[in-house]
Amino acid sequence: MTDDSTGTPAPRIAVGGFMHETNTFAPTRADYAAFEHGGGWPALAEGPGMIAATRDVNMGICGFVTEAERRGWHLVPTLWCAAVPSAHVTEDAYEAIAARIVAAIEAALPLDAVYLDLHGAMVCTHLDDGEGELLARVRRVIGPDVPLVASLDLHGNVTPQMVAEADLLVAYRTYPHVDMAETGRRTAEQLVPLLAGQRHAKAFRQIPFLIPIAWQSTSMEPNATLYCGLPEMETGGIASVSYLCGFPAADFADCGPSVLAYGADQAAADAAADALAARVAAARSAYAGKAFAPLDGVREAMRIAASATRPVVIADTQDNPGAGGDSNTTGMLKALVEADAQRAAIGVIFDPKAAAAAHAAGVGVTAEITLGGADGVAGDTPFTGTFEVTALSDGDLIASGAFYGGARMRLGPSACLRIGGVRVVVASAKAQMADREMYRFVGIEPEEEAILVNKSSVHFRADFAPIAETILTCTAPGPMPLSPADLPFRRLRPGIELSPIGPVFDPAESHPS
Repeated sequence: MTDDSTGTPAPRIAVGGFMHETNTFAPTRADYAAFEHGGGWPALAEGPGMIAATRDVNMGICGFVTEAERRGWHLVPTLWCAAVPSAHVTEDAYEAIAARIVAAIEAALPLDAVYLDLHGAMVCTHLDDGEGELLARVRRVIGPDVPLVASLDLHGNVTPQMVAEADLLVAYRTYPHVDMAETGRRTAEQLVPLLAGQRHAKAFRQIPFLIPIAWQSTSMEPNATLYCGLPEMETGGIASVSYLCGFPAADFADCGPSVLAYGADQAAADAAADALAARVAAARSAYAGKAFAPLDGVREAMRIAASATRPVVIADTQDNPGAGGDSNTTGMLKALVEADAQRAAIGVIFDPKAAAAAHAAGVGVTAEITLGGADGVAGDTPFTGTFEVTALSDGDLIASGAFYGGARMRLGPSACLRIGGVRVVVASAKAQMADREMYRFVGIEPEEEAILVNKSSVHFRADFAPIAETILTCTAPGPMPLSPADLPFRRLRPGIELSPIGPVFDPAESHPS
């Protein structure tokens, strides 16, 4: 096979991916079955079928493959998988998946490069740095001279090992992540000089404070300005810069934001990294926002909705399944019912037993059903009420909004339950409420509701902001506190601040195990 544009042999590039965002405080671990299913992402795919399984979806692997095919490169698919954010990846799952990726790469040798679609915040039950370890194992197989590149989530907790093992790490620049595929494409584009034998000097800086994910949106300040300024830094001797806000619910030393710069020489890379780190430090006080208690937030939404023509959208941020929550707390549902909210909807509540009860009852039947509250989250309890079953579904849908980008979801037996003026989306699989189709598949037209409560922190904004009168953030009890300072850290690096305005982490004063 040759590259039609040059007449030279097409480079052979192994491609794969292993994605997980780990909340070490979350109630449920990611076992092998979680990656087999994929949650809101494609199911685990291996070998030649991997390319078809991940095509035309908003993910790094899709963007990389599309650009590689355009360039006529010869791709060797290995394995790609992802699981819904949760607690640690189990040792069995990690070792099984990592071994198959590495074995497939080794079997494909000789190679001209390797690309991996990674998250950057994977913690396992037996090791802290899932991505760093995977990159190290791949490096041992391919040797020091074959380019090894990866795309990363904006929430990656980058480690020194990740930087050392990879020739290039390229991170998303949007949150909601509407540029995942575009980041894969950029990674392919930036691989070109590496294939020609060039190597970059690397600079890596860790930012000394944690940032609440609810205030990390790139449609809000200060990130709107910080991220818009990244492309202009990639000039002269600078090939790539990335700013990662980090995922602040991982209790290990390298948790936190970071910046990366790759340049023609070390001085250029260091200067770019220092400049970007200084910009982030100068903006730290702007990482702030207003949050409501559940009942206060619902009453504020009702006040606004009384004269609005579009729905008021509420983020149930502390039970975000995109940050490790199980999407089954009931604080916001209780507040909606207590306030007697009308034309209101909430979703998705993950409760297979409740979904099964609804299917057993049938559409149009009224039944007493208990929802959620199963994880023992402080301040959360199950909600029992008399619900009308208004719709049933097998849970198969295509999430066509800007975040999921056409992903096929398999939410299992699902239902819409009505209590008073509130409708509840109940499903048998977890997925972050970040797409309007996740209401429509059980008969709710989101544009026609007065209030929508989404179990999400930021990703929902990609599809819901265009229809929202306004967006509020509420802090019902959940496993992902709005402020990282409320998490019981024990293993962070000394001196890091637990929010942009403190306090400073002190191991001697950390919470007991």
